[in-house]
Amino acid sequence: MPHTVHNSRPRFFPVSPTTDNSRLTPAFSRVLVLLFLSVFINYIDRSNLSIAAPLIKDELGISASQLGMLLSAFFWTYSCCQLLSGWLVDRFDVKWVFAAGFFLWSSATAVTGLVHSLALLVVVRVVLGIGESVAYPGYSKILAVHCPEGRRGFANSMVSAGLALGPSFGLLFGGTLVARYGWRPFFVGLGSLCLLWLVPWARWMPATGRAHLSQEEGGPGMREILRQRSAWGTGIGLFCGNYFLYFLVTWLPFYLARERHFSLIEVARIGGGFFLLAAVSASLCGWLSDRWIRAGGTPTRVRKSFMVYGAVASGFFLLASVLTPGILSLIWLMLAGVSFGLTSSNVWAITQRLAGPKAVGRWCGLQLFVGNCAGVVAPAVTGVLLDRTRHFFWPFLIVALFSWLGALAWIVGVGPIEPVEWERRDRAPAAEALAYPAG
Repeated sequence: MPHTVHNSRPRFFPVSPTTDNSRLTPAFSRVLVLLFLSVFINYIDRSNLSIAAPLIKDELGISASQLGMLLSAFFWTYSCCQLLSGWLVDRFDVKWVFAAGFFLWSSATAVTGLVHSLALLVVVRVVLGIGESVAYPGYSKILAVHCPEGRRGFANSMVSAGLALGPSFGLLFGGTLVARYGWRPFFVGLGSLCLLWLVPWARWMPATGRAHLSQEEGGPGMREILRQRSAWGTGIGLFCGNYFLYFLVTWLPFYLARERHFSLIEVARIGGGFFLLAAVSASLCGWLSDRWIRAGGTPTRVRKSFMVYGAVASGFFLLASVLTPGILSLIWLMLAGVSFGLTSSNVWAITQRLAGPKAVGRWCGLQLFVGNCAGVVAPAVTGVLLDRTRHFFWPFLIVALFSWLGALAWIVGVGPIEPVEWERRDRAPAAEALAYPAG
């Protein structure tokens, strides 16, 4: 008689699936630390080219438009591969899909320091984008399966904190190292060192249970996801938020050095401070959003409030920073970083609740495909505008407009933040449906 597995939730993460207020288990807390470290490394690796941008521009003798193309090359494959990565983490064990992507992107970082032409730098950045494309579908798959709703804001805020601390660390310490030793040793050393992260990941991250591999249970297809208004709303909202983020990740050091005339060390401190404040804000807002929900607030009201107010404020403060001189400009810039933390702590909690464990990988893949097109557009458009206008006003204005458009997308484009009731392709037992609710 065949053996039937009634509950294949990984034994290392014994959370109660019916209780949103369940605490994170010690085993999952260790994995959450690794997720934080991985996104921290991820954003150092994708933003470190901007640290060296002034040196690379002078060394290779390239124009601002060519530099913009180089800075956007990462996003060509990063965006296009999101759909594939989302399918992979739904179809196969996210543990090994994520590990393969991490190995690829860390290796590409190390190789960056060894190439000596614009064409080869573009190729390496394209490979980096392929590797990093598994990151956010992987994060959302893990959190949707293993993390209860009442703790999901905090868990996602740890990922968001790593997102902001990566560029902060890269600017503060990477800028100092680049100024002292050059940019090539920085890339080689960083990429090689980061490969050590794979050791605890292989040991601590358990295999994902087969019940959560959506292809095994007839989960929703991409066509069903595309019929959801909220899928388009989250994609457009992410595009607008990412336009803000990727503009700053790729061009902030260059802006501070060439338009505000700060030294490389000062650029490192100012840029690092911006992303550090964003990380602190994201952590605090993730915790506050969870407390609000546990106190009786609906996920729709709580998550949308953080997204909308954060998007409106970040656009206003960023535009104010380019219009004002001296220390006041830096104050507005820091407030823009704080405002960005409001949005980054809740964006993926929304998607994880809407899609549920069965569809979260592919929904995230679609959302990331749309959202990360901003990474292709923002650096390139900024480079072209700089060649034509010789100053940053128009790029900053465009970023602010996209931030406000993003606030509108979260209000109008995204419906109630409640789990989508996917049509089953097959009839699963009622006991299984109770064991794994969509929220």
